[in-house]
Amino acid sequence: MLYFFAGIMTVASVVVGMPMEDAPEAQEQQLTFSARNHELDNNDNYSPDGRYLCYDTRETLGPGIEHGTTIEVLERATGREIVLYEPDEIVLGDAPAPGVGAVSFAFVASEVAFIHGPPVSTVASRGPYAQWNRNGGRITLDGEVIERDGRLRMLHNGEYAFSWLDKRDVATERDTLPGAHRGGTHRHEYSRKGNRIGFTYNDALLPQYDRTVGYMELHADAPAPASHYVAMLVPIVPKGTAKPGELERAYGDSWVDARGTQRAFIGVVRDDDGENYQESLFVAEAPLDVDITTADSGSAERFPTPPAGVHVRRLTHEWAGGIVRGAPEGDRIAYFGRDEQGRTQVFIIAADGSDKHPDAAMRPRQAIFLPEGAEAGLRWHPDGNHVLSISDDGLALTCVAPGDNFGRTRFLTPRGDGIERYAPVISPDGREVAYNRRVPTVDASGERRVNYAGEDFSQIFVVDVELP
Repeated sequence: MLYFFAGIMTVASVVVGMPMEDAPEAQEQQLTFSARNHELDNNDNYSPDGRYLCYDTRETLGPGIEHGTTIEVLERATGREIVLYEPDEIVLGDAPAPGVGAVSFAFVASEVAFIHGPPVSTVASRGPYAQWNRNGGRITLDGEVIERDGRLRMLHNGEYAFSWLDKRDVATERDTLPGAHRGGTHRHEYSRKGNRIGFTYNDALLPQYDRTVGYMELHADAPAPASHYVAMLVPIVPKGTAKPGELERAYGDSWVDARGTQRAFIGVVRDDDGENYQESLFVAEAPLDVDITTADSGSAERFPTPPAGVHVRRLTHEWAGGIVRGAPEGDRIAYFGRDEQGRTQVFIIAADGSDKHPDAAMRPRQAIFLPEGAEAGLRWHPDGNHVLSISDDGLALTCVAPGDNFGRTRFLTPRGDGIERYAPVISPDGREVAYNRRVPTVDASGERRVNYAGEDFSQIFVVDVELP
């Protein structure tokens, strides 16, 4: 049972002594046991009906997503681990390909999106896996589960139900194909209505530009074999060239509203002094009537630019970081900032607010007051009244509803025990949190198994959440 304590507190008492309740005896439950990694990767891992959890198997056979070999789901009710996708050819080692990982469920369709590096047959021309050499892949979950080669696999007419979300085009003798990109997409995130997919992006043709943020839409003019038309959302300038107020990098992005008209992100911006940089919270606004085909896909000399009608707005002028998260109703944004003691904590701001807004209610408000700070794992509970974070290796749920309970925290798992818990995600019904832990793993013969680096495998755990 989750308890939040009543009582009115002054601002000073909140900062130094906000009520905090530790978890009772550990209620953590391990869900996966096979001798491979089960990486959730801070994505939307639950299917909309809560039936499945999706994950990738990176770091099993080699370092990074480039050595990820399968996209899989855990069937929550049965414990079955089912392969959704495995490339026909896989190369491991110093020049790996293709590399698959970072999988997310759609909210309104039975499908997942994930990173797919270059197919092995294209490595001679494209090169091996790299941040600037990858696409978005998609799998629809409409197949039959059968056993093949000792694994359960979901197949449609005997094949994986795979298709390409986006098109990569790195031609230098002409403009980039309209609707294509020239590098690599990552962190594919469906809007809650399913009409747009956001992503982070690295360019191959102009590496003097850093990471930025884009989006894609299902479109009849998408370049084959892609289903979606790609555009940048955030304009950036080459590294080291920004004028005051200009962005050189954008990352940590997530949708704010259900229809995908606002994408919040962390931007690296040149300060007004013209010398230093600041990491701040921004929002890229792309109204539904924006015509994505007005975007410039660029060339070997021209970096891609957003469609007409996209506007970028700055919300903070102090440090902000992490992966930002929009509230379920799209009215607020949670992000990591620093408290007066310099500790990283969670802050909340109105989606249309700023730290310079004349109305104090529209400015950032510190939401978490943990003595060890908040490290990662920021998530909204579906009720919109609580946020999840990780502090001192424990999963902490904090009330952010207006009123006396704002800022009160309950730990769902033990903390300070030296056990790393990471990549949490809350189920659609809000009743459980799934996350990763590395634990000793044995095979069917009872022999202990480890990954390529001699480490224990990452397994999926859950802990129950019961709101009052």
